[in-house]
Amino acid sequence: MNLNDYLAVSGLLFAIGFAGVMLRRNIIIIFMCLELMLNAANLSLVAFSRFHVSAAGLPDYNGQMLVFFIITVAAAEVAVGLAVIVSLYRARRTTHVEDITSMKF
Repeated sequence: MNLNDYLAVSGLLFAIGFAGVMLRRNIIIIFMCLELMLNAANLSLVAFSRFHVSAAGLPDYNGQMLVFFIITVAAAEVAVGLAVIVSLYRARRTTHVEDITSMKF
């Protein structure tokens, strides 16, 4: 497999995630599609890191270190996002985006 194969898969995953965010109305599905988009970006970063070799012939690990930061931010996003989703569900009894018109409880 070469870099183009990884980038094609990453682009496909990102497109699926973007389509899910744009087309779906359930806030939980939108949240999962956002995570899919982050993972697509991680895949492309790791692929670029793997195929960019330094002068010594070793892979460049800068992209992989950035992936760890993205995973950390995604974990914090999951914690905060799920808390917001649960509180919205308790207040409104729905997870559909069109039913939630304001953030006031």
